[in-house]
Amino acid sequence: MKVVLFANTDWYLYNFRRSLALALREAGYDVLLVSPAGPYGARLTEIGLRWIPAPMQRRSLNPLRELALVLWLRQLFIAEQADLVHGFTIKNAVYGSLAAQLAGVKARINAVAGMGYVYTSADTKARILRPLVSALLRLALTGRGARLILQNPDDVTFFEKTGLASGEQVRLILGSGVDCQRFFPSASVAAETRTALRAVLPARLLWDKGIAEFVEAAREIKASGRKIDFLLAGHPDEGNPAAVPAEQVERWQKEGLLKWLGHVDDMPALFRSVDMVVLPSYREGLPKGLIEASACGLPIVTTDVPGCREVVTHGDSGFLVPVKDSKALSKAIGALADDAALRSRMGARARERSLNEFDEKIILQQTLAVYQELRVADH
Repeated sequence: MKVVLFANTDWYLYNFRRSLALALREAGYDVLLVSPAGPYGARLTEIGLRWIPAPMQRRSLNPLRELALVLWLRQLFIAEQADLVHGFTIKNAVYGSLAAQLAGVKARINAVAGMGYVYTSADTKARILRPLVSALLRLALTGRGARLILQNPDDVTFFEKTGLASGEQVRLILGSGVDCQRFFPSASVAAETRTALRAVLPARLLWDKGIAEFVEAAREIKASGRKIDFLLAGHPDEGNPAAVPAEQVERWQKEGLLKWLGHVDDMPALFRSVDMVVLPSYREGLPKGLIEASACGLPIVTTDVPGCREVVTHGDSGFLVPVKDSKALSKAIGALADDAALRSRMGARARERSLNEFDEKIILQQTLAVYQELRVADH
């Protein structure tokens, strides 16, 4: 069975779906990965996966260019004799599904991790695009051979209430999983060897990840005299309308509010060198950084929003604070900073939950079950 995995960046395929591609290949599927060109395409081919670049511009709104992409995908699916197309994020889900239908591909899986810029932003452009995107989603998600994978119950409710998808099509799977053998707690207490605690925000540089609130919390905590180093681990996402300019991050760094690490390849090592993880996001699907941090036995401060509250139980494995509330954020960070025993206890609970709910083996088994469902339906 020929499967095409279609994503908006090769970085996403490598970091979030590499394990799925390898598991599919192990299960006997013929796998092709497709995304815009980038440096991670070579990494995918180095591990024996087949990847090809797509002529896709993430921020493009040019109707002719977008139509050309759909037609290019249609020709690709026909030439490859694809049996199933699996698209990730809203734009890829729509274009991949429409092209698959035009190519006569019967089985389609769409994975939407969070609602994206069009549904979460109050910008005029987002509000204008919303009805059009909703109409395209309804068209893309219809049909007996279509399944929609969502990562949290709030998104399931949203899709069903708005009529974007029917209940029998939707499958709830908590994220893309974490390799708990690679992400594990540090053998020693990191803070004992340093003069300052370390708090890291692991995310792309987007305003809706709560970066402004993280900076304000850092400003407040430094003014209180607490010794905490605030780290920002992530790269600029210039293809996203909500991108934080790199120049702004550099100004914060010069001000002494944070240290910007840029892209970090070895995330397990980073997590084992810090004391807590902070993600003041406005909304998520199910954040990979938080389940990786949990697997590393770290306490978490995040927002009480869809996606984040599926990972953290308030007062148990971390703290949930109101969205866009930098004062509540700094208070929660301060509470963890002041109590080593609390950090240790919450970190242990986070690790336990990762093993029971977010381990990659569990998530892959659930995802492959959706593939099998469509395979049986096709026969």
